[in-house]
Amino acid sequence: VQLVESGGGLVQPGGSLRLSCQVSGITLEDTFVGWFRQVPGKLREGVSCINGKNLGTHYLPSVKGRFTVSRDNVKNTVYLEMKNLKPEDTAVYYCASEGECFPARGSGSFYYTDFNSWGQGTQVTVSS
Repeated sequence: VQLVESGGGLVQPGGSLRLSCQVSGITLEDTFVGWFRQVPGKLREGVSCINGKNLGTHYLPSVKGRFTVSRDNVKNTVYLEMKNLKPEDTAVYYCASEGECFPARGSGSFYYTDFNSWGQGTQVTVSS
């Protein structure tokens, strides 16, 4: 299984980006795909997740209403549409497959198991 992210870059606060995760070696219907981000010196955090079987989605509360995860089965690609970006969204963003995500009841967030396959990451920088 291979995952390749693209679409990162430098954007001003309030701007938008769309990240892509091209997946090969597994079909999207057979796996959760998660988006994660990491800032140097901090723990990696789950940003969003999409369920391969039922298209259920999960989001980190701080990105709800601004980020949207979706997929294209023909292209075997998962997207993360990011709008109204903030400086605190600056991080390296990774996509990953072969894990699971579950709602964290009461918190509006989600938790996740270990994911087996990871992309190389794409840098997102939000700055004026």
